Amino acid sequence: MLKIIKFLVLALIIGLGVTGCTNTETIPSEERILKVANNADATSLDPQRVNDGPSAVVNTQIYETLVTRDSEMNIQPGLAESWEPIDELTYEFYLKEDVYFHNGEPLTAYDVEFTLLRALNSPIAAAVLGELDSEKIQVMDDHTIRIGTQQPFAPILANLGHSTAFIVNEKAVNEAGEDYFQNPVGTGPFIFENWENGSRIQLVKNENYHGQVPQIAGIEFQVISEVSNRLIELETGQVDMAFGISPGDIDYINNHDKLTLLRRINLGINYIGFNTQVEPFNDIRVRQAINYGVNVELIVDTILEGVGAKATGPMGANIPLAAGDLEGYEYNPEKAKALLAEAGLEDGFSATIHTDDDSTRLSLVTAVAAQLREIGIELDIQPLEWIAFTDYLDTGEYEMFIMGWTSVTGDADYALYPLFHSSQFGSAGNRTFFSDDRVDTLLEQARSVYDEEERASYYRELQELITEEAPWLFLNLGEMLVATGQDVHGYEIRLNGQQSLHGVYFETE
Repeated sequence: MLKIIKFLVLALIIGLGVTGCTNTETIPSEERILKVANNADATSLDPQRVNDGPSAVVNTQIYETLVTRDSEMNIQPGLAESWEPIDELTYEFYLKEDVYFHNGEPLTAYDVEFTLLRALNSPIAAAVLGELDSEKIQVMDDHTIRIGTQQPFAPILANLGHSTAFIVNEKAVNEAGEDYFQNPVGTGPFIFENWENGSRIQLVKNENYHGQVPQIAGIEFQVISEVSNRLIELETGQVDMAFGISPGDIDYINNHDKLTLLRRINLGINYIGFNTQVEPFNDIRVRQAINYGVNVELIVDTILEGVGAKATGPMGANIPLAAGDLEGYEYNPEKAKALLAEAGLEDGFSATIHTDDDSTRLSLVTAVAAQLREIGIELDIQPLEWIAFTDYLDTGEYEMFIMGWTSVTGDADYALYPLFHSSQFGSAGNRTFFSDDRVDTLLEQARSVYDEEERASYYRELQELITEEAPWLFLNLGEMLVATGQDVHGYEIRLNGQQSLHGVYFETE
């Protein structure tokens, strides 16, 4: 039925002549704007003040980090052309020369120092970079900087590639003051031009980029919250690329002669979190009961139409050091009822779950609610627009919520530490307010050793412990679905979610 409605709407649009298309086949790639549909607007373009997907995808085009990840998650030079360890706490980085910010200022080690010290003063960025020691960030000369940590910290290179470590220009930040979040200045391949809040963000190519100059004139990110509308806009030529494609549209796109579907299991995981500080979710038996009471495999096969895979623990299977043989929770409603009875809730209970207004997430929450009703749990579903949703989660005044997490750094530390260490409550990542002394200890030990076998043993125990404690209803591993027009080339899905559009170009076959 959805596809029939979609076809009728599309036919009506075309019949009215509202395709919005000029004859783009005659326009050279270098003169075309890449129009990208995303499900939500950025919340900020200040990288040290934000850590959400819609913001990161825009900031990735504007800024750059010292080191970066390629499409296979290998660490590669970024603004630093090379680096070397000085001791077990310190690296020395050698910056590329002749790199300029969008305001014309040259990149220097002082900008790197300014950025990292600024990050340490931001609760959001410090969740990623907090192990850096401000006393050990030392400028050696204009293009050399030493960066040290408070203690041995295995993920240091990985974390310096995170979006909160995008290098900003000190002069630009100081001049813009409180308005910097909407006046970003980086060194990246695209320059910020305009932001119509809630509607679109426009970037233009950086003609003076230190690497290959983009083969397109710019990028326009359009906010289209409804997934079916994103697909219609793509079909009618209003946009060239659409993120966040619905699983239900996979076959439709694959059979479409003018669209291309790209998909890849990424480093993400989707979950329903419990506020473990409030009743009844402070009882492990209730949390485990919910995991036993939901048939996740059925939801993945039906609602998600096979996108991703059932999550059997708290970490994506393709993250290094993930325990791929965890069994997780089986679907066992009788065991779920027994656990509820043990917790004194044999008659069930009611709770509220919050979600953003993404249609796939709403479908997931609705399916979970229907299954939990069978074991006596009644959920009141409260959808909110994305920014209102994230703002509400910052209050901590909730019982349940649905969320995803992508391990952007590609390291197991980032997959678990922000989400489950007791020092990371709230917007830093641990929105379940989960606290366990053994988990804290293991997380601290795992990030302080460099031996991979030793780290693996810590992360194995961590995954088993967290799965047993069940601060989440473990849903599915993430898989990114992106649709493009047939003339869009050069895009590769990045596993870590920092989607670079630098290499995209148009070519009509």
